[in-house]
Amino acid sequence: MHLAGAGSVIDRIEPAALDWRMIAAGPLAPPESVAVVAIDDQTVAAEGGYPLARGRVARIVDAIAKSGAKAIAIDILFAEGEAADPDDAALAKALSRLPSVIAAAASFDKSLASLVPPAKDVLAPAAVFAGAAKVGLVNVATDAGGTPREMPLLIVTPKGPAPSIVLAAAGLGEETAPSLSAEAVRIGGASRQLDIGWHLPLRFYGPSQTITTVSAAGLLAGLPDERLAGRLVFLGVTATAIGDNFTTPFDPQMPGVEVLATAGANLIDGTQLIRDGAVRRIDAVAAVLLTLLAVAAIALLPLPIAVSVSLAALLAWLGATFFGVANGYWLAATLPVAAVVPPAALAAFVRLNRDRRISRGLAAAEAALRRFQPQALADHIARNPAFLSVPEERDVAVLFIDLAGFTGMSERLGATRTRDVLKEFHSLVVEEFMPRGGVVLSFMGDGAMVVFGLPEAGPEDATNAVGASLGTIAAVRRWIAESPADTALQGVRLGAHYGPVVLSRLGHDDAQHITATGDSVNVASRLMEVGKARRADIVISAALWEAAETEGVQPPDRWEVVSIRGRAEAMNVGLWQ
Repeated sequence: MHLAGAGSVIDRIEPAALDWRMIAAGPLAPPESVAVVAIDDQTVAAEGGYPLARGRVARIVDAIAKSGAKAIAIDILFAEGEAADPDDAALAKALSRLPSVIAAAASFDKSLASLVPPAKDVLAPAAVFAGAAKVGLVNVATDAGGTPREMPLLIVTPKGPAPSIVLAAAGLGEETAPSLSAEAVRIGGASRQLDIGWHLPLRFYGPSQTITTVSAAGLLAGLPDERLAGRLVFLGVTATAIGDNFTTPFDPQMPGVEVLATAGANLIDGTQLIRDGAVRRIDAVAAVLLTLLAVAAIALLPLPIAVSVSLAALLAWLGATFFGVANGYWLAATLPVAAVVPPAALAAFVRLNRDRRISRGLAAAEAALRRFQPQALADHIARNPAFLSVPEERDVAVLFIDLAGFTGMSERLGATRTRDVLKEFHSLVVEEFMPRGGVVLSFMGDGAMVVFGLPEAGPEDATNAVGASLGTIAAVRRWIAESPADTALQGVRLGAHYGPVVLSRLGHDDAQHITATGDSVNVASRLMEVGKARRADIVISAALWEAAETEGVQPPDRWEVVSIRGRAEAMNVGLWQ
């Protein structure tokens, strides 16, 4: 629609965007080629009213000719009356003294739509003026707000194509007949680019009277005005509540004759806005490229960055349209925005839905995977993915716990019921150790390895390990006592030691687990054997007891120096039965 010049909702928004760009660009220097002679309030007051007698208009035209004007265009309709006006001959004689064009007005059927405006009828001037002046149509094309945007240079009338008063006047001003091509008009050796249907996009010079304006009152007194010398003069009415007025970017009330003068100066000086087929194609290409950029960015980049890139691209285009208007090119500001927003919004909607699905999937996967790591470790790894990528040595408390009589129980109960018993036992271990800061690194059948000092070491690790050991053994013994008789578990054993270990990630790069290795781990495991041999529930090393705050803690039933399998040096250990 934009390339074809067809009207759309965007065309109702674009004029407002054009106005702020024209205002930001600022007024143009007044043209030297055109002037306005105004039948203003002063003139009407001096003549005792309006309309002026045609003889008085003839006097104004004579004074304009004496002032040295190159040509005159009269924005006043001299229609045929019921009786011949005795002053018609005087006005026709005055018009013949210099190149002249007088006004005709076309009426249109609003239901008709065409790139070249088709007139339903034309109100023409009286035939007496036919030999003295050319005739041009004074119709102006306005937007929905009443602002003149383009001047149609050609209108199709019932008698054939007819030029606008601006086109005819510009030809007189340049002393050469204008010629129209597909997208341009040539006047006086210069070519001016036009919009579709030979419309001239208007560029206003500033507020009312920016173009040199002379009151007709002085000319009626017979006084030539040197400001009109060598210029194309537009004569029209500017008096209050008499002449037609239009809203422009620089003035809420600009007389129609000044709008025509603006168009004439644009055409002669080449100051019109350029909006031809090439400019429209640039608009279309920009709309497509900006849309593709926005959709691609939303599809490929993080959404905040994609939105920033899209907005930056749109702002860059809007900046280009501002500099375009400042330099005489009417690039569309609203078309690319209107083109980008719907597909970009759809792409963002699809992206958000996709990201939400992925996020929900990741959250579900993370929740499932967290079950394979102790909660404290899972939280820490989530915050610090590089945790223990380099092995670390530190002092920790290591505990091993297992059930006595498990092998016989599993033979009696079978795999399914054994698994149920193990699940209860493992749950009990986690519930007892985790609140006290213990991290269960692994379950091994009926046993578990617990570390105090992960993911970060703390001053209470040894104390917590001792307290957790006593509390857990008591809880497991109660559970065994409350279990069905056929389980027939014989008890529970726990070995604990405090000392240096190496914490690291072990396994393949794609299948790792966090573990503790070293002599302290082996010692803690061997202490369960000591407990089994001495019928003790808990065996802890003196190193752990000494590292802990044991005030108020039940002490061991006895201390013994024992040999540890695989170690040359005996150890002092405490035993609880």
